[in-house]
Amino acid sequence: MNIEQIRDFCLNKKEVTEHFPFDTVTLVFKVAGKMFLIAPLDKWDKGLGSINLKCDPEYAIELRESYESIVGGFHSNKKHWNTLYLHQGELKAQLIMTLINHSYEMVVKGMPKKDRERLQS
Repeated sequence: MNIEQIRDFCLNKKEVTEHFPFDTVTLVFKVAGKMFLIAPLDKWDKGLGSINLKCDPEYAIELRESYESIVGGFHSNKKHWNTLYLHQGELKAQLIMTLINHSYEMVVKGMPKKDRERLQS
């Protein structure tokens, strides 16, 4: 997947917005104001596309053991975030979309009940 496909996929989810809260090259997608995907665009420009995604801690370990292209989150809490190196070609589009969905759902799951219900309906 390229960054435009990832962007379109994210923006089609409920209450997702895109921001540059850290600098002019780090694209962040948020659901109801909470981050679920971080993409360093300067890396994409160099052909080194990667994204950071929130992940259940046990599942994060399982993914890291199964894929060389998935490591603990770069500049993130490595217990709760993974970095996916997409330029290596190991990760197929379906897995990437599944992991983006998982990240979105993890963030929604941590929200107050009222917000969860609004986002899950």
